[in-house]
Amino acid sequence: MTYRQPAEWAPHDRVWIGFPSHGELWEDDLVPAQEEVVAFAQAVDADGAGERVVLVAANKQAAKDALAMAGSNVDVVTAPFGDIWLRDTGPIIVHDAAGQGVPTAMDFGFNGWGGKYDLPHDDTIGRALAEAARFPVKTCDWIFEGGAIDVDGTGLVVTTEQCLLNPNRNPYLSRGDIEARLKADLGLDRVLWLGNGLLNDHTDGHVDNLARFVGEGRIAIPEPATNDPNEAIYRDTAARARAFGLEVVGVPSPGLVERDGEIVPASYMNFYVGNAAVVVPVYGSVNDDAAVAAFGALFPGRKAIGIRADHILTGGGSLHCISQQIPTA
Repeated sequence: MTYRQPAEWAPHDRVWIGFPSHGELWEDDLVPAQEEVVAFAQAVDADGAGERVVLVAANKQAAKDALAMAGSNVDVVTAPFGDIWLRDTGPIIVHDAAGQGVPTAMDFGFNGWGGKYDLPHDDTIGRALAEAARFPVKTCDWIFEGGAIDVDGTGLVVTTEQCLLNPNRNPYLSRGDIEARLKADLGLDRVLWLGNGLLNDHTDGHVDNLARFVGEGRIAIPEPATNDPNEAIYRDTAARARAFGLEVVGVPSPGLVERDGEIVPASYMNFYVGNAAVVVPVYGSVNDDAAVAAFGALFPGRKAIGIRADHILTGGGSLHCISQQIPTA
């Protein structure tokens, strides 16, 4: 059977969202990060108008905390994981190419973003979630993270050379090999290769921090702000997308964002497109409101909501990184 990964704006049945569960990892940011995650979940739920949210907690205490904080509008499940980045560790749910039949969970190998963060259960949470939700599971025998790509639902995918060609993932696979596996496992038959991702991004350049599809053949890319540490990267990204023949839509960048004197990979591109809302991470930048308005204009019919994600970002990612949608059959 030929499978295809739907675009994120296709209808969802549910969405898994990781709930911060380990105090030894999050330290003083644990409770503030939990509060930001709950705010994100409530925005996606959109007072019952969006898809059902399933908060995934790693242990019984975290599940109890999630229930107490989120209330009855979300579900909570307990499944052991290392950390909350379910975009990368969770399964990717696909349909057959015609959009019919039983959805299938693609379960990829995971090695802690090239061996940087090897945490127990991050390599098993994908299959655990899929089996608990009673999806048939297909094992894909290569290292891959969902945040490394974005798709427009037609078989077109965007990714970065920095990540998918990195020898710390699949040193035995060539560019052609990876393109063949993207086609076989996710039905992606046209690949836009970008260069590098954001400065100081420990994922080695995940594209969901850099460039995202906002329609078929239409891609959003940040326009550099004043003193933007990623200016050259944004300009190269836009040039490659235009050369590929895509329509490029410029959106605001948060510009220079520092925490404790270090530049962090803060990005509005880590937004999530739900059934009723497009939820955008914001960081207290002067461009926050403009970014939320820009994504609202790109997704008419959905409410654009900005959610502060400062504490989630201390863990290395943002809203898109902690979520994995379950498309409607």
